[in-house]
Amino acid sequence: MSLSDAATPLAIECKGITKNYPHFRLQNVDLAFEQGTVMGLVGPNGAGKSTILRIVMGLIAPDSGSVNVLGRTMPSEQLKAKRDIGFIAEDMRLYESETIEFHMNFIKSIFDSWDAEYAKHLLKRFDLNKAQKVKGLSHGQRVKATLLLALARRPKLLVFDEPTTGLDPAVRKEVLDAMMNALSDETHSILFSSHNTLDIEQISDYITFIYGGQVVESRNKEDFIDGWRRLRLTNMHNNRLPQLQNITDVQQNGRLCTLTVNNYEDSIPEQLTSAGLMVDAIERLTLEEIFLSNVHHAKSNKKMELAR
Repeated sequence: MSLSDAATPLAIECKGITKNYPHFRLQNVDLAFEQGTVMGLVGPNGAGKSTILRIVMGLIAPDSGSVNVLGRTMPSEQLKAKRDIGFIAEDMRLYESETIEFHMNFIKSIFDSWDAEYAKHLLKRFDLNKAQKVKGLSHGQRVKATLLLALARRPKLLVFDEPTTGLDPAVRKEVLDAMMNALSDETHSILFSSHNTLDIEQISDYITFIYGGQVVESRNKEDFIDGWRRLRLTNMHNNRLPQLQNITDVQQNGRLCTLTVNNYEDSIPEQLTSAGLMVDAIERLTLEEIFLSNVHHAKSNKKMELAR
């Protein structure tokens, strides 16, 4: 996805970033989205989502490529950039023996952007008691407390690494609603990773699929949802399928055939009919089905490369 001609400034722009580990490689990742929008990273565990987020945050440096966050070069300008970034990861820890209020005062002492009234509002909204110690909080309460500490700073960019993992449906909705409310000011932006496509579909403007350390596909949500189709066909005479570049998967069972198509065009049914096939149904795919199809296609391509 290229947003270099966007009228609004970019929240994040990564170009060709790579990172090598003994058993994993992040490969030539391009990622960009405008300020005031949401980018969701979708991928299975070990796909490289957390590595990308940590590079964006300046926690690790890429082996090659460039990273620009809110107009600042990372990691060289990370100290300045991080004043405007709120970061939440699944494995973040608070001080067990201290209260929520202690943590609020601690963050307030570091960031002059702390909004005390907003923090008070979030305490009430999240049904948190500021006098309660962290060790007595449930998992959902800890996530909400961490979210409060990030949001009350009023950061321009929010970076979330699997923010809803392990949450019950009610708490998950609270967290997602809070993320969306943070965008009420259009200068705020969100980058978050998840393997839950429902969360991604609910709040994202842009979606990037990650698999095996590579970007499989990246575009705005509407194009994703509108660009994929499943076609159910009857092949009465066992005719050869036309060679369409858009086809990502073919399933055949006797005379019945199912095609999964990316970048769908209205001319495709006519091409299939001209080849002697009967088009029985054309169906849209859910985001989860699109993701699974992308992963399946990426796996098939990798196997073909290894077999060469």
